[in-house]
Amino acid sequence: MFEAVEELIGEHADLEKRLADPAIHADQREARRLNKRYAELTPVIAAYRAWKQAGEDIETARELAQDDPDFQDEVKELELGREELTDRLRLLLVPRDPSDDKDVILEVKAGEGGEESALFAGDLLRMYLRYAERVGWKAEILDANESDLGGYKDVQVAIKARGTIEPGQGVWARLKYEGGVHRVQRVPATESQGRIHTSAAGVLVTPEAEEVEVEIGPNDLRIDVYRSSGPGGQSVNTTDSAVRITHLPTGIVVSCQNEKSQLQNKEQALRILRSRLLAAAQEEAEREASDARRSQVRTVDRSERVRTYNFPENRISDHRVGFKAYNLDQVLDGALDPVIQACVDADAAAKLAAAG
Repeated sequence: MFEAVEELIGEHADLEKRLADPAIHADQREARRLNKRYAELTPVIAAYRAWKQAGEDIETARELAQDDPDFQDEVKELELGREELTDRLRLLLVPRDPSDDKDVILEVKAGEGGEESALFAGDLLRMYLRYAERVGWKAEILDANESDLGGYKDVQVAIKARGTIEPGQGVWARLKYEGGVHRVQRVPATESQGRIHTSAAGVLVTPEAEEVEVEIGPNDLRIDVYRSSGPGGQSVNTTDSAVRITHLPTGIVVSCQNEKSQLQNKEQALRILRSRLLAAAQEEAEREASDARRSQVRTVDRSERVRTYNFPENRISDHRVGFKAYNLDQVLDGALDPVIQACVDADAAAKLAAAG
């Protein structure tokens, strides 16, 4: 596996030379592409050089240990360090998800449980918004269908990174594990007897597609306009500003009514549609590459309950990776990193096992 790094060293050096040429920055798209690849390769090259240096240090220590036994302890310490570097390098060389640095469109939908489910959907939305705020991302609500008690029947939010993205720290790289059915156990606000109820909400996360990535033909869409409405069906607009777009080849339907302008709602709906079409194409490719698909945590069937939020015990459990913690209040306030990291680590372990 490590022999391939020698080729990457050459590619890295070539990228460095090209990026130093001012002419390359005249094409911003190409410059971004080269910068992205350079950022991907840099930690690999650094880890490989550290791994090679560790090997040389071990050889030197072994030679010294032949004359001075005190160096034997240093040899053992250096060998352990090199094992850690070997594991890190192996992980860095595992093929990455090509969408990891993409922004996402995240959707939360109330499920079984009626009004309580809608309130829980609102809690999940707040959790993701607070998490985005903590890590420095920008969140923009594209469309929302509120419930009577202030929850959400469904809501779509675009989450974008700011500035330079470190490898593995993109929005999709972190939030792709959130897709699935989230279950809540608590006493609902509507419960007068104090009994604990179980309800659920669904989360769908898709990488946001650029226009050039998804081709939509002019005859592929049916666009309907209607009057937007608020909680309980009350009208909030006197014009037909809400937009419903149906993608005829796939049957995917997207509605948007959050903006006052019909044009704005159409643009938001198209953003959501493009992300869903890109996700559908990627899922089809994953089905064809079944071995790779099985090695990824995110391919767990979306109908499976991925996480439980137990309010009486202040407990959060991720059923896919066996994660459990008793700080649910903090997680709902945006302290989501440990939960996500457990999924990232499990995914990495599965990929390493698949790579042999």
